[in-house]
Amino acid sequence: MHDLARMLLLAVCVLVNSASVAAADLPAGQAPLILGVHPYLPHDEIITRFTPLADYLSRHIGRPVEVRVGRTYNEHINATGDDTIDIAYMGPAPYVEMVAKFGKKPLLARQVIAGNPYLRGEIIVRQDSPLRTLADLKGKCFLFGDINSTMSYILPQRMLEGAGVPLKRLGSYKSLEGHKNVALAVLAGSCDAGAVKSEVFREYEPKGLRALAELPLVADHVFVANARLPAPLVAKLRDLFLKLNELPEGKAIMTGIHPQMTALVPAKDSDYNKLRVLMKSESAPRPH
Repeated sequence: MHDLARMLLLAVCVLVNSASVAAADLPAGQAPLILGVHPYLPHDEIITRFTPLADYLSRHIGRPVEVRVGRTYNEHINATGDDTIDIAYMGPAPYVEMVAKFGKKPLLARQVIAGNPYLRGEIIVRQDSPLRTLADLKGKCFLFGDINSTMSYILPQRMLEGAGVPLKRLGSYKSLEGHKNVALAVLAGSCDAGAVKSEVFREYEPKGLRALAELPLVADHVFVANARLPAPLVAKLRDLFLKLNELPEGKAIMTGIHPQMTALVPAKDSDYNKLRVLMKSESAPRPH
């Protein structure tokens, strides 16, 4: 019995010492780096998707990395621009808006989905909908996502205008929070059509959605660094992102973020010039 007690005490000591060594590996007094993400999916789902990436970065820089989800797209844009988060995952339109408002930031990597470095999305209807073209949307109800979203607001509005259906020619329109809410509302018959990113369309297509039109291609999501971070740390982070393409654990981390992510590639600000042109042409009122 005494031998068993000694063994248990030894095991506890080993665990305590191991925890102490692990804590000692981190520089004392350093606050965690914040990996910020816009609220394009439910909060808990985003935390689940990005935690493996945060853990990977933390292990290699010797400093904790925490995932934080912005309450709104605008909050995320401002937090990135104000340098109150350290690493930001940004959609194309929010990134363009952030640069216009705050100036350029160091870029870490741009995501590639299914071998294509461009963001894809669809204007969707129910499978049993009689609508066949964008022109058929005149007088109909249309659902946008967040007003700062590339796929669910900026690009679909441009496409509708090009098809002769500006907002004033719709029967009604409104903005919902999150791509999945748009898909679910269209499925439920609450509105005739909406716009979502391809990932969400593919998820709900088997449940009864159909693509009415594909949205224009633009450069995909990008990871942005806090401009106040030391240059060696930014370089280290950039290297860690790009090394995910080669590491055994890299595929699981990338597909955890997006099930079809196949790579992370170097990013430059000019990748988003095409989208800048589209956004500058925006003159219609925001959805209500």
